[in-house]
Amino acid sequence: MKIRFYAGVAAAALCIPGAAFAQSTGSQDFDKDLITVTASTSSTGIVGVQLPKTSKAKGVLSQEFIANQTPGQSINDIINQLPGVSFQNNDPFGSAGGTLNIRGFDSSRISQTFDGVPLNDSGNYALYSNQQLDPELIEQVNVNFGSTDVDSPTAAATGSTVNYRTRLPGKEFGIKAVGSVGSYNFRRVFGMIDTGEVGPWGTRAFFSASTAKNDNVYNNFGKIDKQQYNFRVYQPIGSNGDFISVAGNYNQNRNNFFGSVALRTDRPTTTVVPNRFPVNADERFYTIAPCSINTVARAGVADAANSCGSTFDERFNPSNTGNIRVQSRFTLADKLVLTVDPSYQYVKANGGGTAVGREGFRDLDPSAGVSNQTGYQAGTPYFGRDLNGDGDILDTVRVLAPSQTQTTRFGVIASLRYEINDEHSVRIAYSWDHARHRQTGEVGLLQTNGAPFDVFPVNNGLADVGGNILQKRDRLSYAVLNQISGEYRGEFFDGKLTATVGIRAPFFKRDLTNYCSTSSASGFVECYGTNTAGAAAYSQFNPTVQGPQQRILKYSRVLPNIGFTYDVLQGANVYFNYSKGLQVPGTDNLYNSFFFAPGTPEATPVPETTDNFDLGFRYSANGIQAQFGGFYTRFSNRLASAYDPVLDVTVYRNLGVVNRYGIDGDISYRPIKEIALRVFGSYLKSEIQNNVQTGRGVDCTAATITTGGCALTAGKRESGSPTFTLGASIRGNVGIFSGGIQAKRTGPRYVNDENLPIFQTVSGVANTVVYGDKAPAYTLVDLDFRVSLKDVINDKTYFQLNVTNLFDKLYVGGFGGNLTRSNLPFVQIGAPRAVIGSLVVGF
Repeated sequence: MKIRFYAGVAAAALCIPGAAFAQSTGSQDFDKDLITVTASTSSTGIVGVQLPKTSKAKGVLSQEFIANQTPGQSINDIINQLPGVSFQNNDPFGSAGGTLNIRGFDSSRISQTFDGVPLNDSGNYALYSNQQLDPELIEQVNVNFGSTDVDSPTAAATGSTVNYRTRLPGKEFGIKAVGSVGSYNFRRVFGMIDTGEVGPWGTRAFFSASTAKNDNVYNNFGKIDKQQYNFRVYQPIGSNGDFISVAGNYNQNRNNFFGSVALRTDRPTTTVVPNRFPVNADERFYTIAPCSINTVARAGVADAANSCGSTFDERFNPSNTGNIRVQSRFTLADKLVLTVDPSYQYVKANGGGTAVGREGFRDLDPSAGVSNQTGYQAGTPYFGRDLNGDGDILDTVRVLAPSQTQTTRFGVIASLRYEINDEHSVRIAYSWDHARHRQTGEVGLLQTNGAPFDVFPVNNGLADVGGNILQKRDRLSYAVLNQISGEYRGEFFDGKLTATVGIRAPFFKRDLTNYCSTSSASGFVECYGTNTAGAAAYSQFNPTVQGPQQRILKYSRVLPNIGFTYDVLQGANVYFNYSKGLQVPGTDNLYNSFFFAPGTPEATPVPETTDNFDLGFRYSANGIQAQFGGFYTRFSNRLASAYDPVLDVTVYRNLGVVNRYGIDGDISYRPIKEIALRVFGSYLKSEIQNNVQTGRGVDCTAATITTGGCALTAGKRESGSPTFTLGASIRGNVGIFSGGIQAKRTGPRYVNDENLPIFQTVSGVANTVVYGDKAPAYTLVDLDFRVSLKDVINDKTYFQLNVTNLFDKLYVGGFGGNLTRSNLPFVQIGAPRAVIGSLVVGF
């Protein structure tokens, strides 16, 4: 094990948990030889920002940095203070989700891990920023801007990774409590107990719990309610760093959606449910009227469903998530180390939504005959029975109809490292990830005010007259990864050159069963469940539609990961890295392909691959740490998606070959110990190489295209990613006072891949521009201020004030982009200003 010391500074960096910069225990163990400590930049960097010496472009934020942010904030918002990262938070507190982008990689392409446990959804690879670990428990978060680690257990990451690690339990007994209050009735309480070393073997543990609540920031209706529980038990083994750790996390969210609107500004102003993006800050706030519709059921009359519960803001977005994770390190022999990290995860969640159910039957016979059936047909549930108690089956009734997901997931990452000598080491690793992904669409009854009796209708789904549970989707997926990898590290020229050569070979299996018939390429289905007569009738009258079926697809690739660092002078080095990335098509996209017959090209979507290159320079000396670099990524079969929250449908498109390149940089300077300055930024350029075919029988490669059927994307930028980001901060401390101000400017984002204004038909007039080609650039300024109470209580107690979006900037929040100018995207209204005060007490 090698630690380099410059300017006579000797620090036991390897003993500091914050010195780890990788995701799994194996990667952490392998990377720990790379730590550099200088007289002016300790292993914790400058004010908690670190630029570790690796061949990858990487940034690390330690607990020192995290603690200055809003208590309870999502870690995905906190990393927005790194170059190349762009995150739009749906609310100021981290409990309502958001949109993450790193160097143009959206969240479905970013592998996020938590103590090595993969957090991306096993089906569509999405990340849920409101379900992340309480920030008080995160010892550090590190971001690989453009490449993965060789043992990354991911089917999604074609580029970036976000890895964060839980703090170790303290060696001494301790208590920490945080109480926060703020804007929009925000209230949060966090508590943690460290047991200290207990028993003859020095076992130690921590236990923590938190609860956070606030009103929805833009309307009078919704609430956000979040609670989280964590523990970690740590058992050291011997004195050489071996250990066993068992940790658990449970997170529960109960919240309403809010602030998602169509990106257009051509409609009149409204203070009720918005149908366009606001044009000034006052228009962000709107009213959801309490439902007061007469719902009396009348016998013999075809009563119509009311609208109670139908607005987007009335939808609940509940989730229960949890995991158990084990980490371990064992020295098997001199220079031979084994690490094993098994894990288990559970997810139960849905995205809300309602449908108008029919008490009657649907006639499937297109001829003069009659074939009355129940089932979830043409987007509508038909029950064949009385739902509202009026004695007839003539009515329509609004029902809760979310897309329900339940996932159980097992995984393990095992690594065996052998240190050949002080200059050379190797390791081999095995990763296994097995996810059972059950996606259903049970429906449930609503109360008269539109609120659900149970936010999880999967608990007791409504049945039709024959006792068949109706579902708008019904599919079972197994996502299985077996991966082997290897890595070599060697030092040459008296340690000036450090080279790494890695390779990973993932083998993916997608075992997919759709119990419904797929009636469109956009994923619409006809579901009859256990009503076999209904399913047979539908197949009889729709012989060309692909019926219920199972498909098994397999993908594998060999993915190299090669890099080096070279010391050009003391404290300065150049770095280079090449990695190949792979994203296997997600389950939603694969199920959409069930519309096509097996064996056809459309039925087997191809994986996306990338070639990622990084080249840059680092410097760390004389109170300065800096990193500057350029990057280049070439996509093959670049898959893009856009989600429509109203239709609850995700539409996919293949952009083919895309070239993406840019630069990023980060420089911090501490002129004196009381002040630290920092500037960071990035520039991103992408170029789609070809036009995208949107209709059949159209040649989109022609030199001149004037007809429909083609999206004019050749030579254009990808939508949804900012063209640049630029940030700066200043931090200072005087006596018992400390604080800082940080600003981040996010550049414009194209709203479609044609880079054209959005066109719609308005009042019968086609091609009316309703919004420009880009969401404008915006600047957010955050402020934090702390007063230590060390003279009153102790040095672990302080009061902290946080202000986010200090100048209350109106801006377009998160969106995924669309393919053409005619696609109207839904976007989030950016989070408004919020003030949060917190009292932190420690003993």
